[in-house]
Amino acid sequence: MTYNFKSLREELDATVQKNILDYWVNNAVDVNNGGFIGQVSHDNIKDINANKGIVLNSRILWTFSIAYRELNDAIFKSLADRAYNYIKTFFLDKKYGGVYWELDSLGHPVQKKKQIYAQAFTIYALTEYYKISKNSEALDWAKELFDIIEQHSYDEKNQGYIEAFAEDWSVLEDMRLSDKDANQEKTMNTHLHILEAYTNLYKVWPNGTLKRQQESLIKLFLSKFIDTNDHLNLFFTNAWENRSRVISFGHDIECAWLLTEAAEVIDNEALILKTREASIRISKKFISEALDTDGGIINERNSENGHVDYEKHWWQHAEALVGLMNAYTISNDEKFISPIFTIWEFIKKNLIDHQNGEWFWKVDKEGVPDKSQEKIGFWKCPYHNSRACFEMINRINSISNINA
Repeated sequence: MTYNFKSLREELDATVQKNILDYWVNNAVDVNNGGFIGQVSHDNIKDINANKGIVLNSRILWTFSIAYRELNDAIFKSLADRAYNYIKTFFLDKKYGGVYWELDSLGHPVQKKKQIYAQAFTIYALTEYYKISKNSEALDWAKELFDIIEQHSYDEKNQGYIEAFAEDWSVLEDMRLSDKDANQEKTMNTHLHILEAYTNLYKVWPNGTLKRQQESLIKLFLSKFIDTNDHLNLFFTNAWENRSRVISFGHDIECAWLLTEAAEVIDNEALILKTREASIRISKKFISEALDTDGGIINERNSENGHVDYEKHWWQHAEALVGLMNAYTISNDEKFISPIFTIWEFIKKNLIDHQNGEWFWKVDKEGVPDKSQEKIGFWKCPYHNSRACFEMINRINSISNINA
């Protein structure tokens, strides 16, 4: 069967511009209190009193920055500037350093904890913003956050990074990123997004210390997080005792491509080889276990009791496109091509809201959207799906033998 990458590229381009970016341009701006609104419902009803999280705001900054870099539309630069100025004005902790976790709708801090995940995402956003603005203040801030993470979170004895701290960087009893997470000192998810952030930082600041820490982080994924079954272990104690039995298929495939990118950016040949081998193994396992009969991606499976969560979340499908495309380009194995198109068809049919814009948060096993979940919110951001579109477009363009 012949798969038309040219048509796929055209559909992705239309999706990112008309379905995703247009939605955020038209619905996300908070005209009352500045910055961006904290929540918009499934039915596009705005909650002007909703709290504002750093995860949403940093991902907005990242998205509009890359959108401007890729599409050169001035509206995206304007909104990236808006996001940067809001984060700098309201989320920055001027006393203790780092960024707050959550503000109220007026910009007052309501949760001042220092989640390392949040510091990493702010680095990720600031470095992307620096690429389009050449604002040295943004790059200096990203470097400062790198130093803060290394000073407070890096575990010199056992390696890896401690999950979270109190406002003043003292010990925090409840380190959980969200209510559904285990309260453990070290988590795969935070390490993955430190990796992602450090990769983007290295692109604009090829620092020796940063490179060494990135090499150490990559080796941790290869030795601790990726298990013998080619899945990711999610939660650990400080001394690396595994405390999780849940397989998160979306994180598996997201890690598969972020890990190879990290090794390639720092240009470590030995790690490039090892991460590519791991990525191919993870991607093969993903195809065999994560794809449901309807072409969508199973959310989770508990390896201990066998329970399967068949919900289909938007972000996993976005990451799967890139992860499988990455596996194809580094292996030249055509078995990865068919699932890309299968997943994209599922996205078009079930996850993209063709009437009101953006993607649904999730659908159930019958493909019915969950109307209780928002379009914009603390975790519902434009980053996974816009990034997938841009990554896929650029990766398709880079393949010389593709039917483009």
